[in-house]
Amino acid sequence: MFPHARTRRTVLQSLAGGALATAFAAQPPSSISPEDDAFLHQLEQANFLFFQEQASPATGLVRDRANVRAPAPSVLSSIAATGFGLTAMCIGHQRGFISYPDARNRVLATLRFLWSKLPNHRGFFFHWADINTGERLWDSEVSSVDTAILLCGVLTCRAHFRHAEISALALDIFNRVQWSWLSEDTPLLPHGWTPEIGFLPYRWDYYSELMMMYLLGLGSSTWPLRPEAWHAWKRVTFEYDGIRYIGSFAPLFIHQYSQAWFDFRGKRDQYADYFYNSSLATDVHRRFCIELGKQFPDYTGDLWGITASDSISCYQVWGGPPLTGPIDGTLVPSAAAGSLPFQPAACLRVLRTIRNRYANAWCRYGFVNAFNPLRNWYDSDVVGIDTGITMLMAENLRSGFVWKTFMKNPQAVRGMRAAGFREVSP
Repeated sequence: MFPHARTRRTVLQSLAGGALATAFAAQPPSSISPEDDAFLHQLEQANFLFFQEQASPATGLVRDRANVRAPAPSVLSSIAATGFGLTAMCIGHQRGFISYPDARNRVLATLRFLWSKLPNHRGFFFHWADINTGERLWDSEVSSVDTAILLCGVLTCRAHFRHAEISALALDIFNRVQWSWLSEDTPLLPHGWTPEIGFLPYRWDYYSELMMMYLLGLGSSTWPLRPEAWHAWKRVTFEYDGIRYIGSFAPLFIHQYSQAWFDFRGKRDQYADYFYNSSLATDVHRRFCIELGKQFPDYTGDLWGITASDSISCYQVWGGPPLTGPIDGTLVPSAAAGSLPFQPAACLRVLRTIRNRYANAWCRYGFVNAFNPLRNWYDSDVVGIDTGITMLMAENLRSGFVWKTFMKNPQAVRGMRAAGFREVSP
């Protein structure tokens, strides 16, 4: 399952050809002011430090989280955070935060460990692992969606570094994944598998962060998903304040994670334009939070955003609409940051407000995971996946770099083609 949310141009043209290549061509990034670009650069540079410092140089595995007030290094790594970390190495090199040799060597160490040492089952990896040894922790499951996030990072490195061993290792890791085993008796993929009980009883059956996983499976040339898998999961329409969109009873991150890598701009399948849908969902969430301002006066047009995060008491899976979890005035910076490409002006307004007004919400690695100004509570931790979605979406808004790089992979193009994506008429 998803971490913390358990109840969380040549290659393209030659492969796709003609009209499909045009449909998948890179779209221009949104225009932002020099001041906003400088702010996002500072944010990305801080985010990068997390992935540089909170990873094992030997294994490349990235810690699930880090305490920035009283550092106490944990051995708990997350394969999803590691996927974000691999992508961060590409952005870091592109932006000059790290030299090419240093980024390349970190990626090589990670891919070598993933290929030859990190325990896996039919190519899928355990959700949590010891950062130093790769040993399975917390009796965790072999996770379908977290493996997908890791694979997105692996393929981004393949396309960015253009290095023979990186390319070979990335393809080996991707091609080892047996998607057809995961879908042997159903087109709806299970959340995971454990040696003790077998497949978990939960299925990826409603719109969520699942899109990246299904598209990667469809794009496999070794153990592909059947095409009907893309059509099996439900797309339920919600309505709020007169706005209709596809959603779920889940936090805002479900509209963000697949779109950190897969470029849905200017294209749609038979059901939806998912980029536009995420723009609508972000705007709805903003309106929802402003309405909650009647109860929690910190929520305003300048300050909104709730997604799965830490809280003053425990980790919470919260958001809306419809209202999910015991919302208490907590704000989660990655909620707005993860939607930067969808609603740039509104999301930048939130992030600039937090940076300018709430000094304790900022740390060495950017924003802390969450804070509650009504209760004067500021988290002591940053969380890898939330820092990751912040960094990737900031870069996608600025340059579209992650989209352009990831979509050079024929696996990504093949997956979207198998799902029936086509160009949207202007």
